[in-house]
Amino acid sequence: MSEHPRSLIGKLIQDLVQQRDELKLDLHLGTQEAKEQWEKLEDKLFQLRQRFQPAQEAAEDSAEQVWDALKLLAGEVKDGFDRVRKSL
Repeated sequence: MSEHPRSLIGKLIQDLVQQRDELKLDLHLGTQEAKEQWEKLEDKLFQLRQRFQPAQEAAEDSAEQVWDALKLLAGEVKDGFDRVRKSL
């Protein structure tokens, strides 16, 4: 049986926060461009975390669309972290 989307998104957010914390340690060695990218990603991760809480309480009939939007935003954050990691 597959995991519920809420559980998957919750785990994804935890993983992104962990990645953020690991990258934050390396950022002091990075370029200004990487730091600017970092600031944008911090904002997106904040948005993701803020949107996740109300989404957990959303009605099941609209949940699929909400989860799709959250997965898209999470994917953007993950891709951004990958770009920052590559630039360091």
